[in-house]
Parts: sequence; C-alpha cells; structure tokens
Amino acid sequence: MPHCISSTDVDAAYERVKPYVTRTPVLTSSFFSSLSDRDVQFKCEAFQKTGSFKFRGATNATRMYIEGGGGAAVVTHSSGNHAQALALAGSMNSIPAHIIMPNNAPEAKRRAVEETYKANVTLCDPTKRQETADGVLASLDGAEFIHPSEDPRVIAGQGTVSKELIEQCGEPLDVVIIPVGGGGLASGNSVALRAAWGDNVKIVLAEPEIVDDAKRSFESGELQGHEGGVAKPSVADGLKTTLGPNTFPIVKDLCDDIMTVSEKEILRCTKLVWERMKVMIEPSAGVGVGVLISDEFKQKYPADKYKRVGVVLCGGNVDVGKTIVKMQEMGL
Repeated sequence: MPHCISSTDVDAAYERVKPYVTRTPVLTSSFFSSLSDRDVQFKCEAFQKTGSFKFRGATNATRMYIEGGGGAAVVTHSSGNHAQALALAGSMNSIPAHIIMPNNAPEAKRRAVEETYKANVTLCDPTKRQETADGVLASLDGAEFIHPSEDPRVIAGQGTVSKELIEQCGEPLDVVIIPVGGGGLASGNSVALRAAWGDNVKIVLAEPEIVDDAKRSFESGELQGHEGGVAKPSVADGLKTTLGPNTFPIVKDLCDDIMTVSEKEILRCTKLVWERMKVMIEPSAGVGVGVLISDEFKQKYPADKYKRVGVVLCGGNVDVGKTIVKMQEMGL
C-alpha cells in the first residue's frame, strides 16, 4: 500500500517549520545509560512550544494551508496536545482556530486552548466530535480541517523531530524508541529515520499495554481498533488514539517492533525521569522509557549489538497532582 508521505515531504516540512518551532535539546543521563548499559540520547519534546511534538505537525499543516491560498480558519477536534498546538499555530499565523473539545475534557486543558492560545472552543458530546467539527466547518467558508494524526501535512511535520535528532546525534543510532498512539509521530519519524539511516537503525514503538491496538495491528497485519470498541483508561492518555488508514501502512512497513508497558511501569518510569533528569514529562513519554529498561528490549536488542539508543520524550503536559496521586495508589 502506498504511503501518504515521503521523506521529501518531511524535508520540506523541516524547512517550513524552522522559523516557528523550538529546536529541542537532546539530553543524556548517566543514570539511564547505566541502568540500560547503553549510550542513551533523549530527544526532549517536552520543551517544544505548547509542551509537545504536536506543535510541529500543526504548524506544518497551517503553513501549507496558507501557502495554498487559505486563511479563513483552521478546525480540529482534540482534547489534548493537538488542540493546544493548532490553537497556537493559528494564533502565530493570524488565523482563527476552532477547536472541538469533548465536554468531559479537563478544565485546565480547555482554558489553555481558549484563554492562553485564544482559540474558539466548541464543547460537544465525546461521541460526536467529527459531527460537530463538520458543522463548524460548514459555517466557515474556506476553513480547513486538520486531523490530529491522519493529516499527511501533520505526519510530515511530526517527522521533523527525527530530522533534528539525526543532525544532533551525528553518528547513527542503533535503535530509536518512539511512543505510538494515533501514529502521526511514529509514522512521520519512521519515514525520516529510514531515509537517513536505512535498515541500520531499528525503530521500536512504545505503547501502553492496556491500549495495545497498534501492537495487535502490527502483529496481525490488519488495522485493529480498541478491544470492545472503547479505549480503556490509561495514565498515558495521549496514546489512547488508534492508528488510522494513513499511519498504519507506514508503521507496518517501516517499523521493526512494538512493545507494550504496564500502567505501573509507565508511572515508575515517569517518576524516574522527573527525579533523575529533572524533566517534567507526561506519562505518554514515560512509555518509551519503560521500553528502554524492559527485559523484553534487553533480550531482543542486546546492548553489545545495539549500544546507541534514542528515546523520544514526546511531551510534558502533565497534571502533576493527579499523576502523583496515581503513583501513590500504585505504591510508587
């Protein structure tokens, strides 16, 4: 099945978003390098504008909309990081952003989108997001819908994480670990990594064990939804979205493995990064760290052969109080 983007699209996105995004640092940690017996490079997207990698894709899509002659408004549905990212991308480009958010979205996130980033927020029943978005689109002549993970412009923009990582690391990495939910980050970066390092790099995706649709899709070769049709609650709430028809073919063709992490281990690794690296990641970023130090990873990718490892810390939009309570409930 043909892919919706190529490395040329990622290269173009890289140049397009440069004036807007933060070139996030790559950090090392003697603690995690010792714990994993590897040279570990952490790409810290928690330091990106709006607190996650999502700003890259939102900016690329918004700029391409403008370059194509658009300017009326950008529209999306999201309760999380993409909502904030598109709101800021619209604001920075003087374009109204209309964000459809479920009426059960956290108040803090709604206020950030509406008050901090000055977007127009429409609340809706969680099951009617697309229907509500379609209604908003119909009322705005010339407006553009930008899907959080399936829009090829977004996918290409997310791939710029690895464009930076490749430059910053110099020498090729043996493995790159990337969190996966809807697959925009995973697919965009897989395209960039394969173009730069070919089959010399192993691409391992990290997913919460409780919402393992990507792993099941990867292993079966067919796109799978949530078991029972509904996502189970996970502390890594940014990774509960399923892969789609644009992201899945790229993941299936370009990635080497998908590993899952338990809820307790996600929280433990999140806490370890807080304490040892002093970086306030969200639990969705802790999933990749969980894979790094897991027995499964050590067995499949022994340190004597796969010494240099990159881990994408995808974001830092964390409700610290609630997360600490969950850690305490888990005995951490």
